[in-house]
Amino acid sequence: MKSTAKDYRHIQFCDDRSKIDIKQLQTLFKLAAFWARERCSEDLEIAVANSNPIVTAWDGEEMIGFARGTSDGIYRATIWDVVIHPDYQGGGLGRKLVQTVLSHPLMCRVERVYLMTTHQQKFYERIGFEYNQSTTMVLYNQPMESLPRTEQNSANQTANAVSISR
Repeated sequence: MKSTAKDYRHIQFCDDRSKIDIKQLQTLFKLAAFWARERCSEDLEIAVANSNPIVTAWDGEEMIGFARGTSDGIYRATIWDVVIHPDYQGGGLGRKLVQTVLSHPLMCRVERVYLMTTHQQKFYERIGFEYNQSTTMVLYNQPMESLPRTEQNSANQTANAVSISR
């Protein structure tokens, strides 16, 4: 019986951000990342510039995988935007992509690595992540004046109103 498993040994993983083609990244997000389909190239350039590590997966000249992280190098880190082209899913490349990010010097020593996922909890559990409903909170940025008025909030608004000269 012939195996139907695809051979992905030729896929190259790279952590050199200078090789990232933002147009290819946009295409990859449009194909495989419902949360990132509408991201513009200018915003992606900012996200890439402010993330470390960044790992990409390549089939020749085509970017077929992407993941990025942010980290303080010792206490906390977060993995963002893990995506594999649909034609390459199911062959272990997503796992290798995440493991490559986790093995990066900025990630491998941190106490906790966080990530957010909508539909892929089982995938991340197989890599070693655990479901944790007690620590995740989200702040959706909005103008300060639209936040509920509290004493602390008033102090923050006053502090934010102070101009800083250089």
